[in-house]
Amino acid sequence: MDPSARIVLLVTSPRVPAGLLTAQAWDLVRQWPVLTAAETDQTDALRAAGVRVEIVEFDPERLVALLAEHATVVWLAGASGDEDFARRLGMRLAREPGLAELELFYGSWDPPGARLLDAVAVIDRLVSPGGDPWKRQQTHQTLAKYLIEESYEAYDAMVDGDLGALREELGDVLLQVVLHSRLAEELPEDQRWTVDDVAGGMVEKMVRRNPHVFAGEAVDGVEQIIENWERIKREEKSRTSALEGIALSQPALALAAKILQRASRAGLTVPLPAGDDLGAELLRLVARAAPEDAEAALRAVALQYADDVREAESVAPGE
Repeated sequence: MDPSARIVLLVTSPRVPAGLLTAQAWDLVRQWPVLTAAETDQTDALRAAGVRVEIVEFDPERLVALLAEHATVVWLAGASGDEDFARRLGMRLAREPGLAELELFYGSWDPPGARLLDAVAVIDRLVSPGGDPWKRQQTHQTLAKYLIEESYEAYDAMVDGDLGALREELGDVLLQVVLHSRLAEELPEDQRWTVDDVAGGMVEKMVRRNPHVFAGEAVDGVEQIIENWERIKREEKSRTSALEGIALSQPALALAAKILQRASRAGLTVPLPAGDDLGAELLRLVARAAPEDAEAALRAVALQYADDVREAESVAPGE
């Protein structure tokens, strides 16, 4: 037996097109025998390139026997049961030290963002016939409250500085985005859109609104970047009012701050409402607080007051 004999477990990413391998991986499969347990898109791609691929059972002895003729044998991973087979193969080689080395070799890698494809596939399975009945009966309207709830939970994690919780909560927000996109595929043809339309629109918008990054436009600091963003946004929307596009369902303090901010950026001087009613007083307070985040300020004080209430509750009567 060749002392340099090896069995190579060739792993490829299922999230990139079959046959898209590294140059080293192509050299490996063209030079040495390639075995695998099932026909896949990857086996088709290899055969189309002239590589001989043999389909065999999960039998470590078959690979060991080939070592008598070849210094290297390649096992193409990708079939269900590969992980168990790799353990069995490792145990077989351990029983005969020096027989061969077991090497893990990556022929292709997941590109950044590849797991987003898995997210799309999972939601598609859940919404398709035979999937989850609850999700299949949802609409954009029935799911609206969940998007708000998940966004608030992500916001709480940010405020708390809990990055682990933030990662999980952003996953829940992403779930809402992908689910809404999948449901939109069921709309009438003239209204239908997909998650690719959502992502494509976002990409196009980012490229348009960041000419200092994508078009070489010179800028003088962050303020000019913001001004460019607002200018391009106005040109895109062809809006007749500085207030168009404001989310009217957001909390009232945040809504008041946004309206005041838009009016200021538009160079408008509009008298604040007079009177002693609570709404007018609150609006004047928000205007005086600018540029402080009134929503966040009230939230912080409210939470502190909640802690004080809990502390008072913990004190026994009469103490």
